Amino acid sequence: MDFLAFFNLSTGEIIVICVVALILFGGSLPMIAKNLGKSVVEFKKGIKDVKDDISDAANSDPKLESKPSREVNVEKSERETVSK
Repeated sequence: MDFLAFFNLSTGEIIVICVVALILFGGSLPMIAKNLGKSVVEFKKGIKDVKDDISDAANSDPKLESKPSREVNVEKSERETVSK
């Protein structure tokens, strides 16, 4: 048995399914659509944030990140600590 043949619905069957769904969920369809819209917007925002993070990481200069902000003379600091 072909799996796709199971979903071989005619136009009349699709209309009956839509009418039954409208009767069952008619009152809550606006709320369902609103929640679905919010979910899609949040999903797209998350995808955009991930793409931006990847783009920022790819465009960053590794030389700037590995350069120390200032040099510290460790020997001098150790002598000052020991002598005090």
